[in-house]
Amino acid sequence: MPKKQLKGVVVSDKMDKTCVVKVETLKTHPKYKRRYRSHKRYKAHDENNEYKTNDIVVIEEANPMSKDKRWKVIRKVF
Repeated sequence: MPKKQLKGVVVSDKMDKTCVVKVETLKTHPKYKRRYRSHKRYKAHDENNEYKTNDIVVIEEANPMSKDKRWKVIRKVF
């Protein structure tokens, strides 16, 4: 089974080899059918500290690297 990939924006790169990526999704309310934005922040592994704040990146599932880190950054989207 392929690993899940998500696209988001780097909101913090202050940690060593880790960046925080905010992924925004569009959801629909079950009763009122109105669409709304929801977001979640993921800690992702960034081996060379190459991604900076406001970069749009693709993250992929990975084996747990620490208590919170279960994703790794694959590439930057231009």
